[in-house]
Amino acid sequence: MRSLILLATDITNGTISADELVEDIQKGVIQQQIEKLIPQFWSFLWCVVLSIVVFFIGSQIIKGIIKLTAKALIMRNVDTGVATFLESVLRWILYIILFTIILGLFGVTTTSISAAVAGLGVTIGLALQGALSNFAGGILILVMHPFRVGDYIIEHATNQEGRVEKINIIYTSLKMIDGRIVQIPNGTLSSASLTNCTSMTRRMFNETVGISYSSDIKRAKEIMEYIATQQDHRISSEPISVFVSELGDSAVQIGLRFWVETEYFWETKWRVLEQIKERFDKAGIEICFNQLDVHIKKEE
Repeated sequence: MRSLILLATDITNGTISADELVEDIQKGVIQQQIEKLIPQFWSFLWCVVLSIVVFFIGSQIIKGIIKLTAKALIMRNVDTGVATFLESVLRWILYIILFTIILGLFGVTTTSISAAVAGLGVTIGLALQGALSNFAGGILILVMHPFRVGDYIIEHATNQEGRVEKINIIYTSLKMIDGRIVQIPNGTLSSASLTNCTSMTRRMFNETVGISYSSDIKRAKEIMEYIATQQDHRISSEPISVFVSELGDSAVQIGLRFWVETEYFWETKWRVLEQIKERFDKAGIEICFNQLDVHIKKEE
């Protein structure tokens, strides 16, 4: 009270000006605000440091859990695609829990987080329709098993083909013949038709060769059957079929069928076709191909 009286006396006597008074008041207010902010600043800084520590420790714990899960799945002989998918889902769930804990350090309660998630649920669902359909497609792939990691598949919607390298939450990775990696959405793979070329341990060689009508059909069939019997990876328990499949307009179609191990199918096919051409040439058997005869008529 005494200080206020002295201050009023100074103003009255002109010892202190009004501007100086305002400046002193402002300095006092600023000082008070700074004094209030200092504890808040140290509290925020402490939360940041603690969050970094929690994130580092939590990340290491998550990596350990993922490794233990992977080992457990391997011990139970779980399919590689299923194991990869489960590891991805588990990693996302654990990191979401970790970030929820970190937000709690800054005073954000789980109730607030739940309310925010509920409020954004519809918006996120509409924005991520494609991602959600791909996620559902990944689950269908793992449940129905149209293919597994290591299978060679042909996807007919986009005509992509390759060996399945990885089945993730949203995409499936295919390694093409030339070494390129293509990512196909799981939604596409689960809804479109596809061909699994390696799901079975054996595959039928089924090719036809057209020979001219003047060639010896019996000799051609003998040559094709002999070539089939000489293949190392032919399944000997299954019969070899050599037959006339069609009498075409310009060729007799000779068919050859036999079973071969899937792993060596392409190698066997390429070798058999090459040997047929070589032996037919030596035997004088003509392989037909499209020809065009042009007749020129001279006008008198």
